[in-house]
Amino acid sequence: QVQLVESGGGLVQAGGSLRLSCAASSGTFSRYTMGWFRQAPGKGREFVAAISWSGGMIYYGDSVKGRFTISRDNAKNTVYLQMNSLKPEDTAVYYCATSSFAPTVVAGRWDYWGQGTQVTVSS
Repeated sequence: QVQLVESGGGLVQAGGSLRLSCAASSGTFSRYTMGWFRQAPGKGREFVAAISWSGGMIYYGDSVKGRFTISRDNAKNTVYLQMNSLKPEDTAVYYCATSSFAPTVVAGRWDYWGQGTQVTVSS
């Protein structure tokens, strides 16, 4: 069992920045692929970004490419999502997830999820 705790969400104006963090309980964190998804009201869960255990493979959803950056610190069991140039359409609950397999955009293939952190971008 892996427990994930997200933090760093909040209210920001359009054009602003936020950095989300996700701390994992597992001592084998460095072996896991880590990812971020988001879900806006009335919509499905959308892939945002993923990073392999070594950091050698990184993927982004089309809507966030060039604005968001995913990174990880295996010594701290933490993955980050730096979000710049935020837009109102980025408003959603952001979830951290972990997988034993290679990064994938398919939410159903991720093993453990955090509770989510709310990000609200005002226009």
